[in-house]
This record gives sequence, C-alpha cells and structure tokens, in this order.
Amino acid sequence: MKVVDTSVWIEWLIDSPLKLEISQFFPITTECIVPTIVQLELDKWLTREVGENEADQVIAYTQNCVVAMLDTKIALHAAELHRQYKLATADAIVYATALTHKAHLLTCDAHFENLPNVIYIKK
Repeated sequence: MKVVDTSVWIEWLIDSPLKLEISQFFPITTECIVPTIVQLELDKWLTREVGENEADQVIAYTQNCVVAMLDTKIALHAAELHRQYKLATADAIVYATALTHKAHLLTCDAHFENLPNVIYIKK
C-alpha cells in the first residue's frame, strides 16, 4: 500500500518529465491510499489550473482508491509528526495517514526525503 502525495498526483497529471519514474512506483487503485486532505488539495489545484470538469474527473478517479478519512487517531498522530519533523499541517496529516495504514508515502516534496517509509522522487 502507498499513500500518494499531492505533489506526485500533480507531476503525474501534468505529464512532467518525472512521470516515467513515478510510474514505477504509482500503485494500482486497490493499493493506493488517498487521504481526504489530498483530495482537497487536488481539487483546489485542478480547479484553478484546468477547470472544474477536469477536477471532478480526477476526484472521481481517487474515489476508486482507498480513501482515508481524517479521524482523531490520524489527527493526533499528525500533531506528533508536526512537532517531531516540523511538517506543515497538511503534510503531517498525509504522513500520519501513511504511517497509520502501514503504507509508504510516495512524494516529490523534499521535506519528506529522509523520513522513514518514504519513497522520495526528486524533482
């Protein structure tokens, strides 16, 4: 199982030069965990960059994955990770979701680079 960070979704969707490398790690829908905070970030970015219809299509695709709701357990774990690693709130939630589900985090964000259970793809 892998949690796919917003940074990876965006690189995937824009067909960036990283897409080939990302495709080696990008999980099938049944193995892909999508935190609801990632859905929020994706919807915001996609609506701004490509429009509401495209955003709706991507969010519909993410709903075929394992959607992870933010609950108290993940929120409190995220608070710990924020303090421990100085992560922003959304990043701490995404990372806590991965750790709670015993999954790896797939990301292109450098602030995750040396953290445990992270697959980091450098931009």
